[in-house]
Amino acid sequence: MKAKKFYQQLYFQVIIAITLGILLGNFYPELGEKMKPLGDGFIKLVKMIIAPVIFITLTLGIAHMTDLKKVGRIAIKAMLYFFTFSTLALIIGLVVGNIIQPGAGLNIDPASLSGDVSQYQQKAHDTTLTGFIMNIIPETLFSPLVGDNILQVLLVAILMGIALVLTKEKSGKVTEFLQVLAAPVFKIVHMLMKLAPIGAFGAMAFTIGKYGLASVLNLIFLVGTFYITSILFVVLVLGAVAWYNGFNIFKLMYYLKEELLLVLGTSSSESALPGIMEKMEKAGCSKAIVGLVIPTGYSFNLDGTNIYMTLASLFIAQALNIDLSIEKQLMLLLVAMLSSKGAAGVTGAGFVTLAATLAVVPEIPIAGMTLILGIDKFMSECRALTNVIGNSVATVVVANWEKQLDKEQLQYCLANPNEIEKKLEV
Repeated sequence: MKAKKFYQQLYFQVIIAITLGILLGNFYPELGEKMKPLGDGFIKLVKMIIAPVIFITLTLGIAHMTDLKKVGRIAIKAMLYFFTFSTLALIIGLVVGNIIQPGAGLNIDPASLSGDVSQYQQKAHDTTLTGFIMNIIPETLFSPLVGDNILQVLLVAILMGIALVLTKEKSGKVTEFLQVLAAPVFKIVHMLMKLAPIGAFGAMAFTIGKYGLASVLNLIFLVGTFYITSILFVVLVLGAVAWYNGFNIFKLMYYLKEELLLVLGTSSSESALPGIMEKMEKAGCSKAIVGLVIPTGYSFNLDGTNIYMTLASLFIAQALNIDLSIEKQLMLLLVAMLSSKGAAGVTGAGFVTLAATLAVVPEIPIAGMTLILGIDKFMSECRALTNVIGNSVATVVVANWEKQLDKEQLQYCLANPNEIEKKLEV
């Protein structure tokens, strides 16, 4: 196959689109704001295909496994990994917040706070145990396939996969049908990805046009601290995990460059989910591991969101001159651990989990969220990128633990990312 010229590569087109979006939003903000439907429309198109991709991948992955105990073992190992590293991310955010103290010296009077955060307070109810249960149980067996709740799709796919194993003598044609259906579904994914530059342009133009580059300057210390902390987490923590499991974190990120640029442009990790799943399977991770770990990780393994939660909480407390003792900070950490898991499947989880955490930590007024409301959008890209990288690493690690990783294929893919990209487009 003839190699594509650099300007025909999707990642190059997305970079150009992001740059043009920033320029338009900065110099023509009113016009930039009007580009919002382009970004929203693209993300909606991707969400349209997420449920079928997860359902087919996970159902087939389980259906091809004869030992159902193995499925349970994979789930337990994945959740153990998620709990360990998401908790570590929370702790790192807490430590950095205490050392750097990005909110110190602002001396803001809590009585002067204004702004509407009521929508996040209302959504915070969904992070309770009751809200979590209602989020995960669908109305009908097939309703998740026409919705956007990843947890419900996971539940139905797991049940269907187990049922296919238990009835394999009678349901072989169902498995064959899903295998055939997978080809056109992933072809739709490839078709939609060609629209990624348009979506990235619209989303970036709107963000810069509405909030402006200047709006971030007065709080750039917090934004910079968050970005640096997330980068160090990826390079040092996830990099060490990758090294221990026999692969290079930088090569993995380059292999996933198109998906990561798409996340950067749209501020949505969901926009890259179908592509990430396909590429991780191509990189030697078994279908069952990919189908279970990545969608579950999108709900339970939010490293970037967790760093943001504790760092933002401390920033608000410091800005309002609220002294939090070690005991209160440990309470904050414990609450954040619970709320971050309870918010699985809740739209806008980053700000919602922060609201849920502050709601049960009375020392910090929830109205303090208005201090970062204007710059939250500038931190959402980093949250999403860190989350996606964390889940990609988790997939390889769990596959390696379960001896369901083709290490030669992984190294080949990481060494020849452009060649793999061409094969996927066929």
